[in-house]
Amino acid sequence: MLVPRPMGPSAAPLAAIAVGLVALALPLPAMAHEAAGSASGFVTGFLHPILGWDHVVAMVAVGLLGALLGPPAIYLLPIVFPLVMAFGGAAGVAGVPLPGVEIGIAISAIVLGLMVAAGRQIPLAIAAVVVGAFAIFHGHAHGTELPAATDALGYAIGFVVGTGLLHLIGIALGWPARWSAGRTLVRALGGAIAVAGVAFLAGAA
Repeated sequence: MLVPRPMGPSAAPLAAIAVGLVALALPLPAMAHEAAGSASGFVTGFLHPILGWDHVVAMVAVGLLGALLGPPAIYLLPIVFPLVMAFGGAAGVAGVPLPGVEIGIAISAIVLGLMVAAGRQIPLAIAAVVVGAFAIFHGHAHGTELPAATDALGYAIGFVVGTGLLHLIGIALGWPARWSAGRTLVRALGGAIAVAGVAFLAGAA
């Protein structure tokens, strides 16, 4: 059973949600203009993880897991994932092959969802290794799907920022884990993510 830990001011989850919603809304006008260069690269990269449900549920699960484990996991896991994902993205852009990317992404949702659903304390090192390993698959997918003539650096920055915002949303959704009834709800969300991952796996197989 998890032991609730102090996680900062009570306004933190509301602030995270507000920042996420505002940031998600900002790129939409830019898409209508098909801006060129780094601007279009950033917007395209930013929207790539947000518009793919397989990416969304896994990245939200990272935030949920961090919220369940508490400090320092709540800070470190959402940093480990984008950093390692950037390396995976660079490999994808460079054409380095990685077999079973879609299957790996689906399995990431299953495993991360089950880790949240279990509601148990996990050593930070193990959680970071699992999160980092799955980040490679997500990053590689982003890299290989880089649109032609799109600024690669802007695209990479965009998908890292979009991923970070999804982590923030997961942390905000995991905020109720400080209380007993809230932990049950958060664990249920983890179970739902795992089920979604099974559906993604069936589609990828």
